[in-house]
Amino acid sequence: MLWLLEALAGVTRLLAPYYSEISITILATILVVYGDVINKHIKRMISPYHFIIRTLVFVLVCAFGYGFLLVIATPYVKQLILMIPHEYRGVCIIGVFLSLGYLAEHRRYI
Repeated sequence: MLWLLEALAGVTRLLAPYYSEISITILATILVVYGDVINKHIKRMISPYHFIIRTLVFVLVCAFGYGFLLVIATPYVKQLILMIPHEYRGVCIIGVFLSLGYLAEHRRYI
């Protein structure tokens, strides 16, 4: 059983320098998988407006809105990662990415 804990700790040590990048990647993947849902809601809200206003809102939301969300939310996701016990942190990160892959498959992105 000790070898398993050492293996889990080894995975965590390998991923530890990259928690910020991992946080951004998790958020970006969520936005890719569910961004179309957000865009559909925005499209419904702005559909009665003129083409120029719709285009402007779309560019603002996609370019600045999603970017702003990534910048603001990344530290919080990193803090969530750091709340996971050290022994299980690496496995949980791998599990999150596998879960996101499953969600992408379920939404037919893969």
